[in-house]
Amino acid sequence: MSTLTPVETDRPITDRSELISWLAAGAHAADQLFIGAEMEALIVDTATGAAADFARIEALLLQLENIGPWRGQYENGHLVGLMGERSSITLEPGGQIELSGALCRDVHCSHRDYLSYLAQIAHRGRELGLTFLGLGTQPFSQRNEISWLPKDRYAIMAHIMEKTGRYGQDMMKRSAGLQVNLDFTDEADCMAKLRLAQQLAPLLYALFANSPLLDGQPTGYLSTRGLIWGDTDPTRCGLIPTLLADNASFATYVDYALQVPMYFIIRSGRYIDLTGQRFTFGQFLAEGYAGHRALPGDWSLHQSTLFTEVRLRPQIEIRSADSLPGPLTLSVSALLKGLFYDADARYEMGRLLAKQDLTEAYRLAPRLGLRTPCGSTTLQQIAIEALALARDGLRRQRRPDCSTDETAYLNGLDDIAESGVTLAERLLSRWHGSHTDKLAALYAHAALPA
Repeated sequence: MSTLTPVETDRPITDRSELISWLAAGAHAADQLFIGAEMEALIVDTATGAAADFARIEALLLQLENIGPWRGQYENGHLVGLMGERSSITLEPGGQIELSGALCRDVHCSHRDYLSYLAQIAHRGRELGLTFLGLGTQPFSQRNEISWLPKDRYAIMAHIMEKTGRYGQDMMKRSAGLQVNLDFTDEADCMAKLRLAQQLAPLLYALFANSPLLDGQPTGYLSTRGLIWGDTDPTRCGLIPTLLADNASFATYVDYALQVPMYFIIRSGRYIDLTGQRFTFGQFLAEGYAGHRALPGDWSLHQSTLFTEVRLRPQIEIRSADSLPGPLTLSVSALLKGLFYDADARYEMGRLLAKQDLTEAYRLAPRLGLRTPCGSTTLQQIAIEALALARDGLRRQRRPDCSTDETAYLNGLDDIAESGVTLAERLLSRWHGSHTDKLAALYAHAALPA
């Protein structure tokens, strides 16, 4: 994940304009646009398919720390993450494991990092009886069967999630997704990309739908993860309608974030729980709290608690895809790089999506997948056209020092788009028989590495 870390973290923010400047400082030159990938996976007990307990997940991290080049990150006496020279490995609240890859010029670079990471975790995971799944929701374990990661941040979030939606704790403990991070050149470029990212959200849910199960049963949704996110917390999830306006600006995004209730701040290394106050960052900026004034670090921390489909930190983070099987993991990055980093592809994709009923498509896509109606067409047809545009965009972006372009990472998506049959539907077609039969189908579908 790419964020700007303020230098003067102990100097209070005095004006909203400083927050706008923080975003503007994230701009890059047109020839220095990078891509980042954050890839979550579920960890399950190989014998049963149940969510793995934290003790074994921590043992996995300890083994990785011992072989290097990882440096352990500890909290409350437990190993909860690893920092490397180029990337990091972190754990989500229910023990999901995430690789935050290095910022790369192309998808080839992200892919090399990912393969190295998979080789490390897979070998040691087998020794510990663990299997890693490229799947959007825990297939068997119920919410109360999954222990919380021992981090103070998650203890505060768990409490407030019980009050803000039906599925907040499921989001934290039982879901896994893929995030792609993109750069922008200036304010206009950033707003155009944020607008397109929101318009693409239904397509991303449909094309990458890979979470049809919960509690061992089909849910009626192809992206149950999409269902979960839709009922987590309406104040900080979903779309940001004001960013769709033609006159949207950095100030538009700042004003949205200022209106979201705060979770916490950190002082002297300890979290201070603000969820009982239910006041926004805007109020904190204006009034402070218990003698504390808003610091740049508070703003950065607040940004990490916004769970919209796209957010600005200040890289553009696109967050709508389910976790996927290994061969398709980098397809999300390739699709978005092809569409966003090529002016012609981006223009044509925006024109294609301009007439869709975004609200209705966004509501239906997690359930209907590529069958979702979209104006006079369906998301299936839009997916086919999007892949063609992305391929052309990637070919035009091919760097002179690369022997191949990045279109190969899209190959696994063609059959999905052309058939209209999502990964979720493929898994459901095999979801029958005994628990052993279902476990075999699950591992054939989603076990990492493939």
